[in-house]
Amino acid sequence: MLQRPRRNRKSEVIRQMVQETHVSAANLIFPLFIIDGVNQKSEVASMPGIFRYSIDNLLREIESCLKLGLNSFDLFPNIAEDLKDKFATESYRDESLYLRAIREVKKNFPEACVITDVAMDPYSSDGHDGIVENGVILNDETLDVLGKMALAHAQSGADIIAPSDMMDGRVGYIRNVLDDNGFTNVSIMSYSAKYASAFYGPFRDALNSAPKFGDKKTYQMNPANQREALIEAELDELEGADFLMVKPALPYLDVIKLIKDNTELPVAAYNVSGEYAMIKAAIQRGWLNEQRAITEVLTSIRRAGATAILTYHAKEVLENKWL
Repeated sequence: MLQRPRRNRKSEVIRQMVQETHVSAANLIFPLFIIDGVNQKSEVASMPGIFRYSIDNLLREIESCLKLGLNSFDLFPNIAEDLKDKFATESYRDESLYLRAIREVKKNFPEACVITDVAMDPYSSDGHDGIVENGVILNDETLDVLGKMALAHAQSGADIIAPSDMMDGRVGYIRNVLDDNGFTNVSIMSYSAKYASAFYGPFRDALNSAPKFGDKKTYQMNPANQREALIEAELDELEGADFLMVKPALPYLDVIKLIKDNTELPVAAYNVSGEYAMIKAAIQRGWLNEQRAITEVLTSIRRAGATAILTYHAKEVLENKWL
């Protein structure tokens, strides 16, 4: 035999030499949950090792991450029920929990990259990503709320705005609002292919943001569809997105690759709460090796084409020097 591929696998040194895919701290974005109060830290029951933080503890958590070389954070608020309404007005109130958190993080750690979530569901009394009228999610009317939210985030110091709502036309609308108000350098990381997935449950537990009725299938994508993701991604790129995101990640590695092969923009992927919970449950039962399982997951997402990975594993892989 002239060709023996095993020769390039015969030692650790050679295996590392020919390794095609690498994951580093620069590729990782750490999602963090925020709650009101002082000195609060509560674990998400369905996400072992993941916590909701009051702003003071959020700052301590980010400081510890920065020391590990983890520099990018996506913030998500847990909003009290009595502050929620049909039009998500709390989302752009100047002294809201979320806007205060953004300002404090950027004030204390200007070097950190702060990514903010633009969607109505954490603030909506209906628990949906858009304005609800007679059981219908209104698309165009929702854009005004999303624009106000994105502008408030930019004014508070956000580096990247990440609309996760899946309303048609929202990237272009937000881009125009930001540009018209002088925030031409604020980026947009669009949730371009966000699927109506079963893997979001623990996240909704963390934020208490589940829909009060129905589901999100009229605006989030059908898990059976692949080519539709290209339509969404191409529209977002034309409307001014700087990153294109696929969510979830593991069940949609084919979609990550498809979008990566059809754009010059960086592609992000969200290794979501249900994926994290699934892996952690198996690890806790002794069914999987923790280090190998987690690093294999992250490597597979990178290999599929993701430049940036939003993952709840971000801190632990750096703390344990698994990368």
